[in-house]
Amino acid sequence: MAALARIGGRHLKSVCLINSSASCFFTQRRGVASKLFIGGLSFCTTEQGLSEAFSKCGQVVEAQIVMDRVSDRSKGFGFVTFASADEAQKALMEFNGQQLNGRTIFVDYAKAKQSLGGGGGYPIARGPPDPAVIAATRTTETSKSD
Repeated sequence: MAALARIGGRHLKSVCLINSSASCFFTQRRGVASKLFIGGLSFCTTEQGLSEAFSKCGQVVEAQIVMDRVSDRSKGFGFVTFASADEAQKALMEFNGQQLNGRTIFVDYAKAKQSLGGGGGYPIARGPPDPAVIAATRTTETSKSD
């Protein structure tokens, strides 16, 4: 427990030890699960239906469909986490390009989530510049040209 206290709170959230379910704890701490990205899902596909479909290939630890916050409707993609890499490989081979609920789905290994870092690399607007800074900049530019 002392080792966990040394790890920062942000790291604990990233490995799902804070505010998480037991399945997330199992998959992240043991490192035995493989996560697949499922694209092209029908809007009527539920997490339960996704889990049942992919459980034919092995033990599904978690099935998640990404929802739009505004409309509370599926965005058409999700993730399935398997207990082993072999089961995930089997599901990838079996389901990629196949039909699920009337739509052709695409399956691939999930990639690590990338942080946006403050709006995709653009600076954050903080209001108009300070007049004193503008005057100092002009003075410096004038002295350099002399």
